[in-house]
Amino acid sequence: MNTVALLPGGTAAILAACIAVFVLAGVVKGVVGLGLPTIAMAMLALLMAPAQAAALLIVPSLITNLWQARPWPTLPRILRRIGAMQAGICVGTLAGALWLGAPSGQWASVGLGLALIAYAAWGMFGSPPPVPRRHENMLGALVGVVTGAITAATGVFVIPAVPFLQALNLGKDGLIQAMGISFTVSTVALAAGLWLNGGYSPQAAGASVLMLLPALGGMALGQWLRNKLSARMFKRCFMISLALLGAWQVLNGWTG
Repeated sequence: MNTVALLPGGTAAILAACIAVFVLAGVVKGVVGLGLPTIAMAMLALLMAPAQAAALLIVPSLITNLWQARPWPTLPRILRRIGAMQAGICVGTLAGALWLGAPSGQWASVGLGLALIAYAAWGMFGSPPPVPRRHENMLGALVGVVTGAITAATGVFVIPAVPFLQALNLGKDGLIQAMGISFTVSTVALAAGLWLNGGYSPQAAGASVLMLLPALGGMALGQWLRNKLSARMFKRCFMISLALLGAWQVLNGWTG
């Protein structure tokens, strides 16, 4: 099998760049517990169309987030808290895919840039107020629909999902598991949306599988680095870089 031919552009340089992107994205996820699809979309969008970038991240995102969704015995308890949000994500992503089509054109770049800036701003300054238990399902469904629509338009599925999950006061382990569940659902819904728009072909799936090993290798390196440096400083530098990258995407989309 010609692995280079599976990738958009079909060159050895593109293959090397994609591998480097997924190693970096895996390192970020290994250190701070999230960010693989976000950093992958941000960097890959510099190399290819947003829809192609979104298709490429499906398998690495799915496998790493399924791993993060453990331990299985606590899964039912977490799902009772965030089930309505997951239903909203599915509805919002599929409806957005049917309405907007696959992420493409200058508006996809602008939308991706704005999503990255919002995510970075939350990461640096955000501290959402607690959500009353009696309102969790209603607000969760609404947050899920909005997250799904943003996912369909940009391939980024962290805003407003992660701030909402943080506001549920699930505890450290519960929050990590809830993010893993939410990101897994978002990844499957994104894949379904891309398939509905003809953007997830067997070739795209094969290319996505190729990126799994670099992502897992990066995660392992990130988990090792977590014990060697300040996760807080790393996250701050990561968020600033993401905001700058988002600003570049917005500017490029506006002027493109």
